[in-house]
Amino acid sequence: MGRAKEIIVKVIPSKIANEFVKKHHYSGKVATTGRIHFGCFLDDKLHGVLTFGSSIDKSKLIPLVENTGWNEYLELNRMVFDDYLPKYSESRCISICMKLIRKNAPHIKWVVSFADGCQCGDGTIYRSSGFLLTAIKKNTGMWKLKSGEVVADLITRQVWNESTRNRLGFRMGERWSDYAKRVGAIKLEGYQLRYIYLIDKTCKITVPILPFSKIDEMGAGMYKGEKITLAERKPAAEA
Repeated sequence: MGRAKEIIVKVIPSKIANEFVKKHHYSGKVATTGRIHFGCFLDDKLHGVLTFGSSIDKSKLIPLVENTGWNEYLELNRMVFDDYLPKYSESRCISICMKLIRKNAPHIKWVVSFADGCQCGDGTIYRSSGFLLTAIKKNTGMWKLKSGEVVADLITRQVWNESTRNRLGFRMGERWSDYAKRVGAIKLEGYQLRYIYLIDKTCKITVPILPFSKIDEMGAGMYKGEKITLAERKPAAEA
């Protein structure tokens, strides 16, 4: 694992975490539902952030794992690393975070996260870190504005505050199709992949666990914003 073993992971203030996310995450946005922020340090400098928190719609996710209480799971809302960290750093940092959560928040039974196959990737880090693939869904709601900003049409619209609506020029009561046409928004092509990590290994997932090969079957493979199959990626990585 080399220098990845030297990485120190610890809880950091939201201000520091959010500044790093805004600078390095492909979306440039922080997770408004984030509550716990882990910083990944190497050579005494911050080079990665993992933010855990609530989901926007918990009622839809709680049933994914049997007998889950309202506050017994977390969503990995943001995960971002700069290019300084060595190979295997991401999986090591995730492993440490899960151990810290298990130790300090024993009521948390599992973690869910989503890979954005429309803009970034299909979840390579999750697969190498012990997450299970539980859904591959074609994008129906992510749109890119002329400014380059990406927004979601349904859930995001419900939680927009007045200043956000004014900034984006969205009119209350306006249909999304009318708004998209008016501002020239383009629907993104791609898939969203859902992954679950069981901290409590006795928990039972209530939905089918998909083989990773399903990603290629559905044409959902993406790496760093480019379409690519898992089969194509493996020899490239080995080279």
